[in-house]
Amino acid sequence: MTWVELAGALLSAWGVWLTARRQPWCWPIGLLSVLVYSWIFIDARLYSDALLQVAFAGLIVYGWHRWLRNLGEDGRVRVAPLPAAEAATHLAIGLACALALGFAMHRWTDAALPWLDAALSAFSLVAQWWQGRRHIAAWWLWIVVDVIYVGEYVYKHLLITSVLYAGFVVLAIIGLRAWQFAQPHPASP
Repeated sequence: MTWVELAGALLSAWGVWLTARRQPWCWPIGLLSVLVYSWIFIDARLYSDALLQVAFAGLIVYGWHRWLRNLGEDGRVRVAPLPAAEAATHLAIGLACALALGFAMHRWTDAALPWLDAALSAFSLVAQWWQGRRHIAAWWLWIVVDVIYVGEYVYKHLLITSVLYAGFVVLAIIGLRAWQFAQPHPASP
């Protein structure tokens, strides 16, 4: 499984790097990576993560479509603000989904880390939704989620994937800074 994990890691890193650069090619590369990681997570009995990959595939198609409709003159996606009330609503939905999925995985499967895996999956979906909608806040959420994922994958002995997620933390910080720089600033009076 190590070569499959390495291929998935390389595709994922490439996709996140392209996302940080606001390049629409991040979406088809991301789609390939989620297909590879679906297999990896089923093999590791991280079922919430496997389901997450399926959900990511749908959000990738959505994000790709939205980004292509919101490109700037330079061919990069334009950054969009995230209202606080909308952010709070999405985070509350993420929490509710984490609890429901965690309960289901704990009760009806042999999932290795049902509650943690479910929470990380739910909040990853929120971050992916925000990414597709071009919100800088996605990077903040990815930083938090990816730091926790590093620990989960070390615990599950998915060492290549844990290194990948450590790299994702770095890429998320780079993306955050790049997107903050690209964010339109209101004109001064």
